[in-house]
Amino acid sequence: MSEHPLVSAEAGANLAVVAHAARDVRVDVLPEPDPAPDEAIIEIAYGGICGSDLHYWLEGAAGASMLREPMVLGHEVVGTVRTAAADGSSPPVGTAVAVHPNTPHPLGDIRWPADKPHLAPGACYLGSAAHLPHTQGAFARRIALPARMLRALPPGLDLQTAALAEPAAVAWHALERAGSVEGRSVLVVGGGPIGLLCVAVAKHHGASRVILSDLAEAPRRRAQKLGADQVIDAADRAALDSLDVDVVLEASGTVPGLASAINAAVRGGVVVMVGLQRQGEVMVPMATAISRELDLRGALRFNQEIDQVLPALADGSLDVRGIVTHTFAVTNVLQGLRTARDSEESGKVLIDFRTG
Repeated sequence: MSEHPLVSAEAGANLAVVAHAARDVRVDVLPEPDPAPDEAIIEIAYGGICGSDLHYWLEGAAGASMLREPMVLGHEVVGTVRTAAADGSSPPVGTAVAVHPNTPHPLGDIRWPADKPHLAPGACYLGSAAHLPHTQGAFARRIALPARMLRALPPGLDLQTAALAEPAAVAWHALERAGSVEGRSVLVVGGGPIGLLCVAVAKHHGASRVILSDLAEAPRRRAQKLGADQVIDAADRAALDSLDVDVVLEASGTVPGLASAINAAVRGGVVVMVGLQRQGEVMVPMATAISRELDLRGALRFNQEIDQVLPALADGSLDVRGIVTHTFAVTNVLQGLRTARDSEESGKVLIDFRTG
């Protein structure tokens, strides 16, 4: 892996985490942001490392989105308004904010539901190489963001906990796609940060029994601390196949995980595919899905669920304690990426842009 020393800079320089190519992530100095009238300058406090950030670091691509120019990583960020939008559309200076990182765009004549802007075919996310020029991310000390992306934090919600708002919204959306889980049994396949947040949201939504499966022991322990009623070694296929649960959330993004999700669902049950599967054909037990009349539902990112997540985090009804396991200074981001890659070692890893 390429190692790049921090660019020599004065204290307080606008440091950013920039992916240049596969295995080539650097801490660069960016110019100070020059906001449009509807943009505010945000002083970023924390950024959560997402699976897409890891893919850009390791492979130079996230799915079909390939790096073709240097790109600032990151879309899971929280911070404070440093300069309000000139047109008055943003929260005032000093407001702590979370960020909704999506911008919907059309693409040719491809249609999408008007009430689901996250499905717009040309939608772009902060820190995405899907388009050229790339959509620069938010892993920088100071960035300009449109006021429409900003969500003022409710009273009592600290910035570190709020750093989970974006991935928690992904989990919340997945549960919304499943329908009501109150009084129903739920299996979460995969104990990465999204899987753990699915456990937390299922508990919040009143599931009668929440189970998590993972190959590694550490994610299973984290799920137990979140209140999972049962954890299962994902290698124990017999235990998974015998579950007969009402709702399965497939959060591993693996082919074996999707097969296990289908086999674990009760007849007439629901399987929500949260984890992004590999490109191309995927071999899964479709005969089982058909004979059990399962509902297989996709879940992509989220719509406006972040607006429900924030108050639930603030009042503690959405319990996310223990999901954040590590915090690294921006100048030590490579160690943060290495740690985030290892699910035995870490849950959610945060980058602290205020230190280093």
